[in-house]
Amino acid sequence: MAVKFPSRRPTLLSVVMLGALSLSLTDCSRKSPKMLYGSNCGICHHSGDGMPGSVPPLVGRIDKIASTPAGKQYLANVLMNGVSGPITANGQPYNAEMPPFRYLKDDEVAQILSWLSARGTTQPAPEFSAQDIAAARANRISSGRVATERETLNKTTPLP
Repeated sequence: MAVKFPSRRPTLLSVVMLGALSLSLTDCSRKSPKMLYGSNCGICHHSGDGMPGSVPPLVGRIDKIASTPAGKQYLANVLMNGVSGPITANGQPYNAEMPPFRYLKDDEVAQILSWLSARGTTQPAPEFSAQDIAAARANRISSGRVATERETLNKTTPLP
């Protein structure tokens, strides 16, 4: 009498489950914009809502700031050079230091900013390229000068 062993061929169900698992992990892969944000910016800015009185919110603001070339340049400068000093965001005052994120690759910074921009209401959402970030990286300025850039931009295009 022959003993029957279970087949080792993958069943359709196991193939479908494996595919679904890999798709669900795609959005949270190590290099996804969401994960890049979470492990770098989310430490202070949390889900993008910031911390009242300490850290300004990002969601609903990045897209509006990035809607002009000068705004996109300012945001790239913030990520490459940091920013310090008092700011007003959504009518609330903040006085904090943001460090530069030069250790990130240009395309990673572009992904983070594009992802944040897409979370706003501006349609189509402004997008950032690695070239936008590379230009800011090549022009190293002080965090205080970035704050001055913000003040100047706010006079011509009021920032949220």
